[in-house]
Amino acid sequence: MKKGYFITGTDTGVGKTLVAGGLAALYKKSGLNVGVMKPIATGCGRINNHLVSDDAVFLKSLAEADDDYELINPVSLEQPLAPSVAARLSNTRIDMDKIHAAFEMLNERHDFLIVEGIGGLLVPLDEYYFVVDMASEMELPLIVVSRPSMGTINHTLLTVSYAREHGLDVRGIIINDSAGTCDNMVMNTNIDEIKRLTELPVVGVIPYDKRLDMKNCQKEILMKIFNDKIDKGIII
Repeated sequence: MKKGYFITGTDTGVGKTLVAGGLAALYKKSGLNVGVMKPIATGCGRINNHLVSDDAVFLKSLAEADDDYELINPVSLEQPLAPSVAARLSNTRIDMDKIHAAFEMLNERHDFLIVEGIGGLLVPLDEYYFVVDMASEMELPLIVVSRPSMGTINHTLLTVSYAREHGLDVRGIIINDSAGTCDNMVMNTNIDEIKRLTELPVVGVIPYDKRLDMKNCQKEILMKIFNDKIDKGIII
């Protein structure tokens, strides 16, 4: 049986990478042999003529993983666009066989695997193939990352509903306020409604902290925040 989580979000830029990295660091600290994966990344930069994703590098660092980069991020695309579009503009197609082979190898190497999706569940990877299809094939339970601000009830309920329609096992929701854009009344009432309407636990609420900027993220601070704010009894 595959063990781990597929981290999805209600939107692009909602904080999936921060959450995936923080969870990986928690599992590592607890003594688990944890692996990480960012199957598809767009908006990648070139280093020594190789496309590299900042998200994948961040995950690799937080998990202290010694797996080859190509296993962690088997598909890298340069244009910061939806994967299907970025691939089309690069005159290529996303190689799902390569992704599945990397996924299976990482599963064999690790006791637990954190996989970060790209965008939300309906982001297209090919003409009629979406993130939800990839998540279904990986057979990992889902954690949904949501914003705390206005509109998040609708976005979160749509994501959870769609995941359930496709047979995915949604385990919980993490609210990410690392941008610090939401007041307490909005956040607290949104959280209450999300819990009531989804009947899912809100596993944690990541607060604003300027030290959580991903480009200069201090690992010790990230781990302390996740250790304090995540209900580890639910997810570990």
